[in-house]
Amino acid sequence: MASSLTKESPGQGTPAGGKTFFGHPRGLATLFMTEMWERFSFYGMRALLTIYLLSGGPDGSGIREGGLAFNAATATAIYSIYMAMVYLLAMPGGWLADRVWGPRKTVAIAATVIMLGHLSLAGPGQGFFFAGLALVAIGSGLLKANISTMVGHLYDGPNDPRRDGGFTIFYIGINVGAFLAPLIIGTVGESHNWHLGFGLAAAGMGLGLLQFLLGTKHLSPESNKVPTPLSAEERNSWLRKGLTWLIIAAVFYGVVAFTGHFTLNWAMIPLGILGIVIPAAVLFRIKRDKELSGDDQSKVSAYIWFFIAAAAFWMIYDQGGSTVQAFGTTKTSGELFGLSFPSTWFQSLNPIFVMALAPVFAWLWLWLNRTGKEPSTILKFAAGLFLIGVSFFFFLLPLAIASDGTKVSPMWVLGIYFIQTIGELCLSPVGLSLTTKMAPLKYASQMMGIWFLANTAGDSVTSLLAIGGVDMSGSRAVLVEAILAALAGFAVYMFRKQVRARMGEIH
Repeated sequence: MASSLTKESPGQGTPAGGKTFFGHPRGLATLFMTEMWERFSFYGMRALLTIYLLSGGPDGSGIREGGLAFNAATATAIYSIYMAMVYLLAMPGGWLADRVWGPRKTVAIAATVIMLGHLSLAGPGQGFFFAGLALVAIGSGLLKANISTMVGHLYDGPNDPRRDGGFTIFYIGINVGAFLAPLIIGTVGESHNWHLGFGLAAAGMGLGLLQFLLGTKHLSPESNKVPTPLSAEERNSWLRKGLTWLIIAAVFYGVVAFTGHFTLNWAMIPLGILGIVIPAAVLFRIKRDKELSGDDQSKVSAYIWFFIAAAAFWMIYDQGGSTVQAFGTTKTSGELFGLSFPSTWFQSLNPIFVMALAPVFAWLWLWLNRTGKEPSTILKFAAGLFLIGVSFFFFLLPLAIASDGTKVSPMWVLGIYFIQTIGELCLSPVGLSLTTKMAPLKYASQMMGIWFLANTAGDSVTSLLAIGGVDMSGSRAVLVEAILAALAGFAVYMFRKQVRARMGEIH
């Protein structure tokens, strides 16, 4: 998903005066370039991740040697856990900015951590690799929750007429970085040297960090403030809790390693379980809050439906970087219309489709609204779920063709990503908007982070299934996922009146 967290700020700063950037505050250029390079590093590494994990292993046929030689199940589990943690860590990233460092300092720290993570990935051996993966996940979580907040700080409040246009320009930067990364980092890593590819991701983040540090003078002073700083007592309490859990984890895993029982599953299974338990616990805590009015309680109940639907959607969608990418690398011809290309180029399809289709969808919803025929939020969600199911029904066809060893046309993979992007545009922007509308005032800032926990939950389910022995790239699993997604879309449609009744004035 070539997108980023767009979190409303409780208080907007004034634009940093002086030069403008396409009529917008000059600070938008700083944040545009920082996010573009961060997305360049993130999606470049992501394009390499699955095939690097498979390279040299039993399921890595046709991939250049030199990778970590895992089987497909382990590669899918690692990829899914990584993606789940990126979205899970966005919530503590927002908390650190709100209570400890402020958005500007948090983003600078995040970019540094991401750069160090990519440098570690460029090092030799599994130790450097997993340390790098953890650092990139932590840094991405820290950055994701805060850089969009600083875009909001550039404008005079939520009613500034330039605000939506500013976020549109910022969104273009996200997708430009996501589009270019697989073409450059993917080509170098897949075709020449894996570690050089990861090194280019580090260089990209380094450029983004340099751009950010040089351009901080153009940002709003609001972005340098800590909105609700921790008191000394709260800080000490959090430090005690953090150190306690760190010691417990260190002792536990030290014993496991010392007794010779440690395997990757000792790390992945707890993380996968946490990726499901934490979103459920957060929603349960909000639902049980007795301070919420009856109207807010009703909206939260309706929102849980949308959250579950989104988790099912992202569970399939995010496999575009794992099972679909693996199929595109090992079972698909690397040539189209006489042009040979690395399989990592498939990861550029989603951002280019988003940039091409997002304006069309924006126009379509407005046109349908003027004619009184715009689908409700519930119907858009149902359509998104149904389409993600259709993408995997479509996936079954090239899987069948390739079952005898035949290399299929890349157009099959292009078709999968195209259908998934249409589904994304039905569900993702609508979900972001819906979250801001249905959030109780008490949880206005937290709810946007909660929306992204749907990605965490979906990816965690994928990782646990892969660890449990389910062949996520097999026809049976793909068929089951397609059927479940289509049934989920149908269920949302069938129960639309009950959900609508709980949404109050929200349509």
